[in-house]
Amino acid sequence: MIPDSLNQLVKSTQGQQTTQWEGREVVLFNMPWGELVVSLQGAQVLHFCPAGDTGWLWLTPTPQALPGAIRGGIPLCWPWFADERYADESPNHDGPFHGLARHAEWRLDAVDEHAEGIELHLSPAQPLHTLLTARLVVQANAQRLNVELISENIGETPIKTSGALHTYLAVADTHQCRLEGLSGARYLDKLRDFAESEQQGTLAVQGAVDRIYHTNEAVLLNDGERSLRIGKQSSDSTVVWHPNNDLPSDTPADVARHFICVEAANTRLDPVWLVPGAQHLLGTTLSRS
Repeated sequence: MIPDSLNQLVKSTQGQQTTQWEGREVVLFNMPWGELVVSLQGAQVLHFCPAGDTGWLWLTPTPQALPGAIRGGIPLCWPWFADERYADESPNHDGPFHGLARHAEWRLDAVDEHAEGIELHLSPAQPLHTLLTARLVVQANAQRLNVELISENIGETPIKTSGALHTYLAVADTHQCRLEGLSGARYLDKLRDFAESEQQGTLAVQGAVDRIYHTNEAVLLNDGERSLRIGKQSSDSTVVWHPNNDLPSDTPADVARHFICVEAANTRLDPVWLVPGAQHLLGTTLSRS
């Protein structure tokens, strides 16, 4: 589910095109295997639609103007998640919520096309941290979307980080969603001052939800019309979020019940310590169940 203006650009593209949308430079792919759109502001996957299907990602129809970040798709939370500013180098430790990556300009370093799909490599246009570098790998084909955020410590001292691939999944109706794979997992409920509980059975989304599940298992999302499997790599936190009626200013009420966020993350439950020269790969994979 994407805005009409972006959908028209995708449909008019044959092969690959780089163009402007909402003041941002975006790279569009319309290929036999499906469609993919990536914004170079934030290295954000905005749209993925495998051939013969509907789009798997949700995108607000009213995105913020620059320098604001676009709500939807897969924003990058790096090198910290939410307000867990372990790696914040700002003088007062008050860097932006969810980190630096989603507001930064990125460059497309390489595109590897093949008959079955495509692989993209991206990196920040300018350094974002004195000790850390980041790069993004996006792989797409008719069966799946795989996104990998790779961090490396290029400094001389260890550093603690957190992060997330803040995936907005398009659904028919949020209140019809069922999430399997979380049963038995402990979670922190951010709506109850991080109170800890244990998930009993399938999670049904009936109202506002903002939870950090301590699990590395894949999640199966069923919205009554489609099932998607959300797998992940090097992540022991799964964040499930929907604001219900407490909507952000860039989310119109008439589209708010068409998304749910299920995020591969490293949070306060599983922060990452990187020693000098070490790398960490945070990944998420969407596929048909």
